[in-house]
Amino acid sequence: MEACKKDLATAAMTQFGSGWAWLVRDGQKLRVIKTANADTPLERGMKPLLVIDVWEHAYYLDYQNRRADYVSAVLEKIINWDFAEKNLPA
Repeated sequence: MEACKKDLATAAMTQFGSGWAWLVRDGQKLRVIKTANADTPLERGMKPLLVIDVWEHAYYLDYQNRRADYVSAVLEKIINWDFAEKNLPA
């Protein structure tokens, strides 16, 4: 699970401008991807399992330009990892 959190954080922090960091099912594999603007993994035939919104409006009022603090809070305080793990593909 820690590797997944690290990969999601990296994807969220390296998404230039507006977009998303996703944990997806791609066939029988789990992947972390990022998409720009309004793109989604559904367009690529992938099933979204988790997402982090990295559009500025998602965090600016609480975190101003501190995207890293926002991403950390999402990963550590908002995502219910037990629930997510129970819903991962077998």
